[in-house]
Amino acid sequence: MQRRSKILNAQGQPITVTDALTDEQTARIGYMGKEFENHPTSGLTPLKLANILQGAEHGELAAQCDLFEDMEEKDGHIFAELSKRKRALLGLKWRIDPPRDATTAEKTQAQRLSDWLSDMDDFEDHLFDMADAIGKGYSMMSIQWNTHSHDILPTLKHCPARWFTVNEQADRETLLLRTDSGAGEPLWDFGWVKHIHKSKSGYVGRSGLHRVLAWPFLFKNYSVRDLAEFLEIYGIPARLGTYPSGASEAEKMTLLRAVVSVGHNAAGIMPEGMMMDFKEAAKGASDPFQAMIEWCESTQSKAILGGTLTTTAANTGLGSGQSDVHNEVRHDLLISDARQIAGTLTRDLIWPMAALNFVGANPNRKPRFSFITADEEDITSRAQRDKILFEIGYKLSPETVNDVYGKGYQAIAAVAKGELAATKASANGQALNSIEDFNQPLLKEGQPVIDNMIDTIKHLLDDSLNRGHSIEQFQNRLLSVYGDMDSDQLANIMQLGLAAADLMGRFDVNEHH
Repeated sequence: MQRRSKILNAQGQPITVTDALTDEQTARIGYMGKEFENHPTSGLTPLKLANILQGAEHGELAAQCDLFEDMEEKDGHIFAELSKRKRALLGLKWRIDPPRDATTAEKTQAQRLSDWLSDMDDFEDHLFDMADAIGKGYSMMSIQWNTHSHDILPTLKHCPARWFTVNEQADRETLLLRTDSGAGEPLWDFGWVKHIHKSKSGYVGRSGLHRVLAWPFLFKNYSVRDLAEFLEIYGIPARLGTYPSGASEAEKMTLLRAVVSVGHNAAGIMPEGMMMDFKEAAKGASDPFQAMIEWCESTQSKAILGGTLTTTAANTGLGSGQSDVHNEVRHDLLISDARQIAGTLTRDLIWPMAALNFVGANPNRKPRFSFITADEEDITSRAQRDKILFEIGYKLSPETVNDVYGKGYQAIAAVAKGELAATKASANGQALNSIEDFNQPLLKEGQPVIDNMIDTIKHLLDDSLNRGHSIEQFQNRLLSVYGDMDSDQLANIMQLGLAAADLMGRFDVNEHH
């Protein structure tokens, strides 16, 4: 790869990337790939958990990472709720924006970066791996750079969190790659996508959400174990066997086997003259154990998703309606996750791609990756709202029309402004009249009706603003006004709409000939 060995990082500081362009840093310490994870949840006690968490505060992250892996594997509730939060990111659209007041070259570069990312088959998988930092505090992906038709493009590989440590003598924030000596090796420039996620404030060893979930996980384990013991002791009635006086040891063992067999197999045999009596199971209730388990899971749901309705609606009888309303991660959490991951991608992936491929790339004007987190609006509702705004004097820019409705609607916007004129010849060679010739009769006939509508809407809007109404309340009032509209007046408006549709149809047919 014939590239400059020294370039600028995302902060504008000179860096050396020679090693990162030819190798992966993890290839030089392959012993870590042979390490086996420990399972600290086996025999986990409050003291053991406290020691693991405290050790992470002193830079010993491996044991905490192993604990977090165990928690996801052993607790189905944590796994399910965390999966919802991670996968919510995968449903978001994304884009790469050029810097403000971008030049033509900067716009082209942003589009090329977007194309490269779109062509990455496993990009969604990488987003999912980055979201692993929500629980663990950080997620690391090594970068291998490859040349494709003169373009230097990345291949990403997720690395286990236990491979990393921090320098507890320094800031406890800078992640290092663990070495066999137990120390840490600085991470190569342009060699990593290093995502540190702030689920909670604190340095990297304390920022993971799993530290909040660890204690409910432990308490839930105790409650599940106690519930199992309760069911074993109190759930099965006691069986007592009686044998006649003088029974031999062999006969006694035969009776014992029969008693045990009846308890587990509901069937058994015994010698004649022997008896079996079933005693009522001891009184007891499982409610306290269930209550503790439910409290732990409710706490976990609140911490992960910001609420509990998604997992408890079926049990509370709320039905699917309310559950559907809250079936996603709370929106503010989703926005926070998306913005943090987008910032990491801009710094550690988008900028390196730009710096390695575009001569003269400026880190102060780097393109930026972002997720589109705004709720998508129904296109019909949006069109009705924009029509009202247009009629009271607010005009949409061509860029906004393109983004919302697509390029085909540019013509409609232009007709509404009276700026288009159709001068192209029709299929039989005869020229069409200008669009303005069609507009004028429509405007002359419909202007009084339109003016009346505009006045009504303006008055309604002013009144709603004075009353502090929401947009939903304004829409309901608007519907009530249209509902009382005179039928003849409504027919006139419909005719105007049909005429406008005919006008656009004529224009569209001629545009394509």
